[in-house]
Amino acid sequence: MSEGDLDLLRRMFAAAVDAAAPSRCVPPHLPPPPKGRTVVIGAGKAAAEMAEAVEAHWPDEAPMSGLVVTRYGHGSKKPLGRIEVVEASHPVPDAAGQAAAARILAMVRGLTADDLVLVLMSGGASSLLALPAPGISLADKQAVNRALLKSGANIQAMNCVRKHLSAIKGGRLAAAAAPAAIVTLMISDVPGDDPSVIGSGPTVPDATTAEDARAILRRAGIAVPEPVAAWLARPEAETPKPGDPAFARAREIMIATPFASLEAAAAVARAAGVTPLILGDAIEGEAREVAAVMAGMARSCAAHGAPLAPPCVLVSGGETTVTVRGGGRGGRNLEFLAGLAVALGGAPGIHAIAGDTDGIDGTEDNAGAVLAPDTLARARAIGLDPAARLADNDGYGLFAPLGDLVVTGPTRTNVNDFRSILIR
Repeated sequence: MSEGDLDLLRRMFAAAVDAAAPSRCVPPHLPPPPKGRTVVIGAGKAAAEMAEAVEAHWPDEAPMSGLVVTRYGHGSKKPLGRIEVVEASHPVPDAAGQAAAARILAMVRGLTADDLVLVLMSGGASSLLALPAPGISLADKQAVNRALLKSGANIQAMNCVRKHLSAIKGGRLAAAAAPAAIVTLMISDVPGDDPSVIGSGPTVPDATTAEDARAILRRAGIAVPEPVAAWLARPEAETPKPGDPAFARAREIMIATPFASLEAAAAVARAAGVTPLILGDAIEGEAREVAAVMAGMARSCAAHGAPLAPPCVLVSGGETTVTVRGGGRGGRNLEFLAGLAVALGGAPGIHAIAGDTDGIDGTEDNAGAVLAPDTLARARAIGLDPAARLADNDGYGLFAPLGDLVVTGPTRTNVNDFRSILIR
């Protein structure tokens, strides 16, 4: 194991996270205060720090109040004066998120054309802003959410279903806020940076349909509760579509993206004399299968100098998925690294890191982990079978005993997953 190589990978990950820090990204994009009131609302893992940045840079004399909801443990580091920060559950919604969503929807009703709704949206908002459609209980939404998470459905499919089971997502928040102006500042955590997918697009027109949602559930083999099936069959389940007058005064600004974070990490590699290749910011698929493909690319670099000659680093982002079949612990980044370790088989000169830029991989206490050429040997020396850990979806059980977890705590931002494979 080369500590220098692992240090470089850790610095690249830190640069990717820092590039998406709300304190850096929010202030340049704040709109001017309106004639009337400003209502600040928001949801996501970055919501608290985004709210802090708004308060720090909003004119003292301009009327402003608001409420944002973030994940448990991702709240504000200091008390805010004009924007309330509450915490709720992620990735499965809870009653705290439901109550916050109801309050937010009530706050934007009855505004005038002189007012402004400033929306702070980041990854995680789909679960945190949980307000079930009429006739659907929170327990119904939780059941569907858990089933989708276990199915391996990608984020676009999950959020299509979430929109059509919600009273606030899929543009319904914008419909409630009209005729006020709406400016949504977005930190993207989705492949392609589609505004309608980030947080399930509460202020953005939705081109998907209730039939799309039904088809996703059928393909995933998910038997939904009867109230969910009944709602999805009703005309009211349709979300506001492009061209709806509700969006006439709504605009979105993308203030941080996965690709910008990958570029920041690549700059760190260049400064260290290592050539980076950004494979893309929207890589999806089963984590272990993506790992097998990237292991092949890393081996090709080492053996043939293609697509890059060493020293080089393969950098990628996006959101892989895990179809849960075992009973182990760990999120998709540890699943990726476990798959990479098995596929590389201890190949010399190859180190890697994978982590979620929000600081939490799945539901564990780590952002991700690092991988070295001796990872397999060290695991076997303490009685661990890496292939068996992978089969049990137990990346945590593989990397935690080795001391190879990357633990940052909540970063209070989120531009999805970060992966780097360094080849010497």
